[in-house]
Amino acid sequence: MPKRNNQEWLLVFYSVPAHPVSARMKIWRKLAKAGAVQLKGAVYLLPASDEHEELLQWLIGEVRSMGGDGAFVRTAEIRTMAEADIRSLFLQQTEQEISKLEKDLVVVERKVQSFRKGTKPKDAGSVVTALGKIVKEYEGISRRDFFSSHSVGALKKRLQAAESGLKSEGAGFREVTAPIALRRVEDYQRRIWATRKNPFVDRMASAWLIQRFIDAKAAFRFVDEKEVLRLGPGMVAFDVHGGEFTHHGELCTFEVLVKAFGIKDKAVSRIAEIVHDLDLKDDKYQRPETTGVEDILAGIRRTAKDDADGLERGMAVFEMLYRSRS
Repeated sequence: MPKRNNQEWLLVFYSVPAHPVSARMKIWRKLAKAGAVQLKGAVYLLPASDEHEELLQWLIGEVRSMGGDGAFVRTAEIRTMAEADIRSLFLQQTEQEISKLEKDLVVVERKVQSFRKGTKPKDAGSVVTALGKIVKEYEGISRRDFFSSHSVGALKKRLQAAESGLKSEGAGFREVTAPIALRRVEDYQRRIWATRKNPFVDRMASAWLIQRFIDAKAAFRFVDEKEVLRLGPGMVAFDVHGGEFTHHGELCTFEVLVKAFGIKDKAVSRIAEIVHDLDLKDDKYQRPETTGVEDILAGIRRTAKDDADGLERGMAVFEMLYRSRS
């Protein structure tokens, strides 16, 4: 997230029915995964960004579907707190998460060290699994590290050293990809593809992919989240909570569509890396084009006459991007 001298903030507050308790926990977990800090009660705080606003729109829609209610506001200041104090809340939260992860990593580091000394325990596979779990949790913390905590960078170096140690000893460390159910293109022809309003990176890219590789006659419609469960026959929801094609684990919707329909195309694979980095903000692929693509799409979003115009212009960008790499 870009660092600004005058950081704006998003305050979100909500209420959900006391029962079932799982509903309340579900909302809390999503806020925690986004990196929100709790001010008091059900009032949470996030650094302001278009991505966080979009997340909170999803979240409030989900809260209402549970029979609750909520809202969020964007503000330049919280008058009872200095900006440095607010940033400190986020840094403290990050430090606490890293501290917990460090305790698990120490155990793995000791076992990796024993590998280097020539002792390979029978539970080598469990060491690989444990490190994979720590790496996954670290990646989540790193995405939530809005103000560059020193401990995040320090832990990254330790993780890289542990991973290198396992690889050098042939322990078989590798990243696990979430499974995606395969679909047939033939079953998705002449459909109406429904998604959320105010389209941006993932929805623009996914719509382009759908029309170019899956359903050439696809039509697009914009709906509220509460409408998703009431879509008529011949309609497919994508990049929306409860949709048939949406985020899956650490994959954005574009990546899910690519895997679901088995699209094998080098140019599409490169575009998927750009979309992933822009949508999930985890710098997984570190594609140099991401900033330029995001700037163009942000300009389209701000100047579009309506959602359909914005989607069409965004799709045109991805078509040009595809042709430049084909």
